Amino acid sequence: MADTAKPLLIKRYASRRLYNTETSDYVTLEDIGTFIRAGREVQIIDLKSGDDLTRQYLLQIVAEHESKGDTVLPTNVLTDLVRSYTTNIQSVVPQFLAASFEMLRDGQSKVLENMGTIPNPLMAMPGFEAMRKQQEVFMKTMMGGVPGWSQPAVPEQKADTAPADELAEIKRQFAELQKKLSQL
Repeated sequence: MADTAKPLLIKRYASRRLYNTETSDYVTLEDIGTFIRAGREVQIIDLKSGDDLTRQYLLQIVAEHESKGDTVLPTNVLTDLVRSYTTNIQSVVPQFLAASFEMLRDGQSKVLENMGTIPNPLMAMPGFEAMRKQQEVFMKTMMGGVPGWSQPAVPEQKADTAPADELAEIKRQFAELQKKLSQL
């Protein structure tokens, strides 16, 4: 039985083949991506030098998904990341990204659960329902492809605006946020 609390150790041989030390077999980048999506931490070590290659391989997995059309990172965000390597903001970016993803992980299901099931005095506020729908569409868009994330049940609402209008509004708001982030 594998100890899932410890990172899965993958050794890279000189032939560039990746070896899973728990199952004693060779694995591919796709296999490593599957382990990670299942919630497993991995550590990839070069067998000869002992160097930790985890970051390099994680970036390669992201690049392969992006090249297949599984885009998560818009071009302007990628551009800002490249720029951050040559500016003084470089020291802030890793902490910002880590904190952002931590907040997303912690709040992804709570947001939708709270909006639909817990009585909230804000629900009586004008415009709250439109804002709730925008949040719901945003969360579906952002988390829809993430394995293991299931959308909490939200009560049916009557449609006052077309989904395309809602999506356009969310895209506009997201662009504004990206613009503000770029200015930081």
